[in-house]
Amino acid sequence: MRVFQKIVDLQNVLFDERKQGKTIGLVPTMGALHEGHASLVRRSVKENDVTVVSVFVNPTQFNDKNDLKNYPRDLEADCRLLEKCGADYVLAPSVEEMYPTPDRRQFEYPPVSTVMEGAHRPGHFNGVCQVVSRLFYIVRPDKAYFGEKDWQQIAVVKAMVRHLQLPVMIVECPIVRDDDGLARSSRNALLTPDERAIAPAIYKALSESVAFAKTHSLQETHDKVVADINAVDGLEVEYFAIVDGNTLQNIENWDDSPYVVGCITVYCGKTPIRLIDHIKYKE
Repeated sequence: MRVFQKIVDLQNVLFDERKQGKTIGLVPTMGALHEGHASLVRRSVKENDVTVVSVFVNPTQFNDKNDLKNYPRDLEADCRLLEKCGADYVLAPSVEEMYPTPDRRQFEYPPVSTVMEGAHRPGHFNGVCQVVSRLFYIVRPDKAYFGEKDWQQIAVVKAMVRHLQLPVMIVECPIVRDDDGLARSSRNALLTPDERAIAPAIYKALSESVAFAKTHSLQETHDKVVADINAVDGLEVEYFAIVDGNTLQNIENWDDSPYVVGCITVYCGKTPIRLIDHIKYKE
């Protein structure tokens, strides 16, 4: 496995790989890698001749400077994991390398980019599209792999790919959870032991609500999930939206859509750490 800091060095290597007719898979990450990322890399290795993993904490998608400052970083550990997973190349550029000049492009894909995370984190998805589009132009992958934990992000990236007419297939990969149900996330590394102990209550409330929903209204289900999580000392729901799985728009009744997903963001602990998750009610 080779690690590149310079974009042009990776591009030169990929030019030779592509000339040999090899397919290229890309796994975009912000580092602090865990088993969720590893599952994406292994899938790319299985489905492509060459796998590239980017490790870059993208400043343009953070609307909170403290969140950016505190985001976990450990490139050495990331590379050890990626080598075990069979990755071929790692791109770990500096901010100056990725953005030699400020990226002033604006991406907006309503309705999927303007609700939930889009509403609560202004500019976040614009930053996501800036960095992901740059990675697509740099690597020119045949397939790119994203985890379903970032449910809304996948919808936004797909909209961007359609808009820019990029020849890349977006591959959605299932959430990887710990044994107690907590979705694997780089932010989990920031949790104290006490915070880590209460965080699984998020998925517990979501998963229990699936059976509850079969005999209760959408609003009753929504309220139960919020109440169950807020009842745990140290957890506070920022939002819980039950939406159409394609448009990400709120629905009022279970019959309003054949594809229904509940998306949640919860603050955990005193710091606090912002955790996201989702559950499928109908698909």
